[in-house]
Amino acid sequence: MTTLESYQMLIDGQWRAASDGGSFASINPFDAKAWAHVPAATSTDVDDAVKAARRAFEDGPWSQSTPLHRATLLRRLGDLIKDNADELARIQILENGKLIREVAGQTNALANHCYFFAGAAEAPLGETLATSVPNMQAFTVREPIGVVAAITPWNSPLALLLWKLCPALAAGNTVVIKPSEVTPVSTLVLARLFHEAGFPDGVVNVVTGAGPVGAELSAHPGVDKIAFTGSTAVGKKIAATAAERLARVSLELGGKSPNIVFPDADLPVAVRGVISGIFAATGQTCMAGSRVLVHTDIYDEFVQALAERTRQIKLGNPLDPETEMGTVACQAQYDKVLSYIEVAKSEGARLVTGGSRPEDPDLADGLFVQPTVFSDVTNDMRIAREEVFGPVAVVIRFADEDDAVSIANDTAFGLAAGVWTRDIARAHRMIRRLRAGTVWINNYRKTNHVAPFGGFKESGIGRENGIHAIEEYTETKTAWIDTGNAIADPFNPRA
Repeated sequence: MTTLESYQMLIDGQWRAASDGGSFASINPFDAKAWAHVPAATSTDVDDAVKAARRAFEDGPWSQSTPLHRATLLRRLGDLIKDNADELARIQILENGKLIREVAGQTNALANHCYFFAGAAEAPLGETLATSVPNMQAFTVREPIGVVAAITPWNSPLALLLWKLCPALAAGNTVVIKPSEVTPVSTLVLARLFHEAGFPDGVVNVVTGAGPVGAELSAHPGVDKIAFTGSTAVGKKIAATAAERLARVSLELGGKSPNIVFPDADLPVAVRGVISGIFAATGQTCMAGSRVLVHTDIYDEFVQALAERTRQIKLGNPLDPETEMGTVACQAQYDKVLSYIEVAKSEGARLVTGGSRPEDPDLADGLFVQPTVFSDVTNDMRIAREEVFGPVAVVIRFADEDDAVSIANDTAFGLAAGVWTRDIARAHRMIRRLRAGTVWINNYRKTNHVAPFGGFKESGIGRENGIHAIEEYTETKTAWIDTGNAIADPFNPRA
């Protein structure tokens, strides 16, 4: 490991190794080679980071920062992200195998999150209340919660971090970040920009390591709010931990989202949309449209068209702009995806295309799984109910609109849904009837910094993006002012 690139954690404005010297390797999923090593944080490191954030929140200059000051720093951070976007994109690709054609645009768009929440920092966040009490003025103010633990996943490490970091900082909180152990380097490279932008020491801290580090951070009594993106199983554990001390949480969790195709849809467009919904990012997105619900009248035609286009998807080097699908991010996830393919076969689903490693010898070292389509799937199968988080689409028949809604909503999740139809009345009905936090009509997988994102049911708690996100990082305080001897004698009701 001495020949690998070496990175350190950021705690209280200082770059540090782990207190016990421990580290772990970052593996490139395209060639299976280690390319960097990163500190494995200890309990001492986590405690130091939380205490640094607490000092910055309560005693440091951040505690007295004005909305204008926070907005200025966020705008500077946005400018620096734009200046360093190529490097930030390259590092993410080395870590998780996402495509340059996707990551480049996504990374450049991160600056827009900074600019949007810079504006939100200066937006009015209180209200005057029309009370029924004479000679009393009442109003509300929003104040930061305190120290925020931001625990982020490996599939879009910087985008999903900025979804948390920007509103948290705009509201006046301090932050301790714990990135996934699969993708820690991109967060550490981004952290170099905090000091350059002018954020005071301790306002933003980064600790790196595996699951136990995140558990330590979630359980730390100095953490006031936990913002987590990841699996529903881990999210439930975090919620239970937070409940012991009534810490605030926002959880963006798993999904098994339906992509519903009606007979009146533009079928070539719908096929392209379904392809994008499940095979973009190698299916490793919480919003992946992994359940493809197709009306029985067009089922066979659609499955054939979907399979033909799926077979044409070009796998290859994620840094090649011509590549259409990259690798699975890590060995554990690769093994999980292949195991679910075997589960689908054992359940009686029909393998239409894919289902194994590609045969191309140029891809032999990478964690590649062929884009896979199963048909003849019913909604009670495990492959239709459990989140695979990989390039596996299951196609399910439905008979009519009511049947589509019933199948779509018959899931523990409720993150997203797509609908493909030319019938505008049906589109509006489906938006109302689908139990999902986002519904796309004749498109899929679109997000933006102005649009709130989050799930129903076991897909999470709270919303990220949009002005709603500020509410997730603030507490509401009500103030009452006596403007004219409004207090009566409590022992003389006529007074």
